[in-house]
Amino acid sequence: MLAVFLVSEVAFVVASVLIVVPFVLFGARDQGLPPGALVASVVVPAVLAAVVAVAGTALFAGGDRVARVRRELAARWNWRHLKVGLAIGAVGLVVTVPASVIWAETVGRDHASSAVGEVFAGRHLGVLAGVTMFVGVWLVAPLCEELIFRGVLWSSLEHWRWNRWLILLVTSVVFSVAHLEVLRSPLLLVLSIPIGLARMYTGNVLASIVTHQVNNFLPAVALLFATTGWVDVDV
Repeated sequence: MLAVFLVSEVAFVVASVLIVVPFVLFGARDQGLPPGALVASVVVPAVLAAVVAVAGTALFAGGDRVARVRRELAARWNWRHLKVGLAIGAVGLVVTVPASVIWAETVGRDHASSAVGEVFAGRHLGVLAGVTMFVGVWLVAPLCEELIFRGVLWSSLEHWRWNRWLILLVTSVVFSVAHLEVLRSPLLLVLSIPIGLARMYTGNVLASIVTHQVNNFLPAVALLFATTGWVDVDV
């Protein structure tokens, strides 16, 4: 399972590079990437990495592969766990929103943008691209990332019989570092704690997915407004 996690991360990086490089090589350096490529550079790598993670889990599963994959990824539908995810996500905002503000003031507004925010800074996309980006950041990216980090990686550490609090810490640290945003890593670590707690408390990656989606909602809205030109906001 750890190998599956590593391969999925490699797939993410490779996909990110392959989407951007052709446009840079063939003249997009000056005018910037077209809207479709910008959206694809954020959404496609995450989706591909999640597909690799699920497919890799299925490859090593024996017997009933569907049941084994669901068990390994701790993925099952449960209304109560969905509500727990919503509740932890909402309560987590009490910590994460002030943490984001404090972090931004600490590093300076000029350095406070996320990697996605920097990519889309000053770019006004069409409504379709903007809405697609909104859905990708709010719903799709959290789903994909949770299957990888709180699904595959968490499960692999459980197989090694690690203490669940240690698993929470390690997966949170790896999550924050894997975004390859050195300056934002401390903030990402704080943001990932409620997400990991949802996974640990319920034993269901569904809860962490929902918590992550709650956390991403406000940044996704800001990105939507900024990229469509509806409101002039920093992302």
